Amino acid sequence: MAQSRMRIALIAPLIAPLAEPHLGGVQTFLVDLARGLTGRGHGVTVFAARGSRVEGVTVAEVDVDAAALSATLVRPGRRPAHDDAAEALAIEAFAATAALIGSGEFDVVHNHAFDVPAILHAATLATPVVHTLHMPADARIGAALAVAATGANPPLVAGVSEAHADAWRRLVPVDCVLRPGLLIDAIPWRATSTSTRLLFAGRFSREKGAMEAVEIARLAGRRLLLCGPGYDPEYAARVRAFVRDYALNAPPATVDILPALERRTLWIEMGRSAAVICAPAWEEPFGLVAAEANACGTPVVGFRRGGPPRGRGRGGQRDPGRPGRRRRGCGGGEACGSIEPCGVPAPRRGDPRPGGHPRRSRAGLPARAQCAAGVIPAQAAATWLRPASLAT
Repeated sequence: MAQSRMRIALIAPLIAPLAEPHLGGVQTFLVDLARGLTGRGHGVTVFAARGSRVEGVTVAEVDVDAAALSATLVRPGRRPAHDDAAEALAIEAFAATAALIGSGEFDVVHNHAFDVPAILHAATLATPVVHTLHMPADARIGAALAVAATGANPPLVAGVSEAHADAWRRLVPVDCVLRPGLLIDAIPWRATSTSTRLLFAGRFSREKGAMEAVEIARLAGRRLLLCGPGYDPEYAARVRAFVRDYALNAPPATVDILPALERRTLWIEMGRSAAVICAPAWEEPFGLVAAEANACGTPVVGFRRGGPPRGRGRGGQRDPGRPGRRRRGCGGGEACGSIEPCGVPAPRRGDPRPGGHPRRSRAGLPARAQCAAGVIPAQAAATWLRPASLAT
């Protein structure tokens, strides 16, 4: 049966343009989804901040300077900043977005912006609306969704992992889970690493655990590359000061810092690394970095928090927009189907055993560099990375 073509409006967060390197996983998810749906023949329009570009996809720029909305940026674990001018601008920007969508002809509106005005203005549309939530459960957003649910056009609400959806269900009904996919054909696979160095990739904000990654690397006696955008300038400054102090107290310096990398460059660095550290200080909604690392063939060592632990397994990840495609052994995300401890490395090519897990993995890491249940100290993660622990 021929698939019908849908006209889909995707609403992006307006705090940053959609451009490489992306600010975070939300932007990555949205760009991959837009391109995947377009590749399947659907008519997709992305409504995004000025300066956004998505290859092969129509982008309708909302006339707003993303930098002017920086005060509305969600920083988990910190009280929201109160900036009347920024909040008024956000209301105006999402009202304009809703007006642009309302003047077009769409079959469905899919919102990815984690903003109260985005939810409330979307509720004024006659078109069916889907809200995909990308952040941990938040009372303000829950209240806005509750208001939207009482309208004439109640939205469908989605989480990005089962753990994420379960957390949100304490506040609002969640209808389904829409997991990020992986660009399997684009991600380079490496059967072996070329370095004993570890890698942390993620925005510099408290919830992502950059400083925890430094401590894990220090205790393990391994070099570390930190790369990511300065999402939270105050935290980013603390990370740099922490690394400087570490270099002074434990010479020679073993931690390098790079800004956010474009995705293809990041995948190359992942493939070169002995392992990727994911040490979140929050309940991770999905854990796209861990999934991409395993798709590169790189083990992941991390804390069992949120989405990733439920899905670290053997079945592979799905491509966005291509529900039937899987890649054996990428090991990340709940689409894998099996439940494994966080940190199970990807299978190696040529491994003959079911599930593909070798006895030893790259750079001498144990075949299961798993973490204890719950939030674990850095020392526990480091034990799986110390050369002394790899003697057998």
